[in-house]
Amino acid sequence: MRLSPPARRRFAAFRANGRGWWSLRIFLALFAVSLFAECIANDRPLLVRYQGQWFFPVLVDYPEDAFGADLMPIEADYTDPDLSQRIGRDGWMIWPPIPFRYNTLVKDLPVPAPAPPSARNLLGTDDQARDVLARVIYGFRTSVLFGFSLTLVSSVIGIAAGAIQGFKGGLTDLLFQRFIEIWSGMPQLYLLIILSSMITPGFWVLLLFLLLFSWMSLTGVVRAEFLRGRNLEYVRAARALGVSDLAVMWRHILPNAMVATLTFLPFILSGSVTLLASLDFLGFGLPPGSPSLGELVGQGKNNLHAPWLGITAFVVLGGLLSMLIFIGEAARDAFDPRKTLK
Repeated sequence: MRLSPPARRRFAAFRANGRGWWSLRIFLALFAVSLFAECIANDRPLLVRYQGQWFFPVLVDYPEDAFGADLMPIEADYTDPDLSQRIGRDGWMIWPPIPFRYNTLVKDLPVPAPAPPSARNLLGTDDQARDVLARVIYGFRTSVLFGFSLTLVSSVIGIAAGAIQGFKGGLTDLLFQRFIEIWSGMPQLYLLIILSSMITPGFWVLLLFLLLFSWMSLTGVVRAEFLRGRNLEYVRAARALGVSDLAVMWRHILPNAMVATLTFLPFILSGSVTLLASLDFLGFGLPPGSPSLGELVGQGKNNLHAPWLGITAFVVLGGLLSMLIFIGEAARDAFDPRKTLK
């Protein structure tokens, strides 16, 4: 697909920002790795060959009696020495690089949990004997997917609301602005505490709750662009020719408004990741035991005698947010018409 001249210029401007370009490449590589977390960190084998048959435990739940009629018809525990020896006598297993899931309890630790980094647990374990590296991989995926979901849906709603405000103007704009002023003053944390007392917030419940307030982040920018764009000559000419309001908004004003909007998206994404981490740290986020970077920060605070927990949380969360900020800066330069390549 060939890019238009403005798109090529913006892409070249983005690449010229080395910090943002490399941050994007590193971020995409880490995110791609985290998407296959089950194949990288899991307490189940990737592949089992037993008595001439193939098994895929990472994808399918097999009962123990699938590896011998004398076993129980319960879910197979591949870390059980008896089952491992039975499979080893008549076959073999291929394990993922990290033989622990985010909720796997590491057994036979040389010291009480939290255990320091070792060859078996590269980043050590937390105070519940769970592998920190496995929790980081799963937590990174959860944080980024949550941030992407919240940013995407809230941006769509915010852009639509700002477009209606700016294009209609008058009483519609006035009433909408008063509603946003009142709605933005709602105590979100107190409402979340009340919600947590009634139900246990999960991924989707938390996403829907935060969506009620996060959609206002882009409304002001889009509103200003539509207020300016609706009075341009080509827009007025299109309306005079009988083009519908929806078509004018979609074809003639929205593309110009998206230039300013796109530069804000990486910053909104970093804010969404920070918000989830903050809620998890305070105990009002994902259910207990879920892989979360915020919960890892809490582990570091509660276990000052285990500095590897706090250092890991700082490096992972700080690195993720720094990359998103650098990407946002590069995107801002790419869409800035005043910037020229040197």
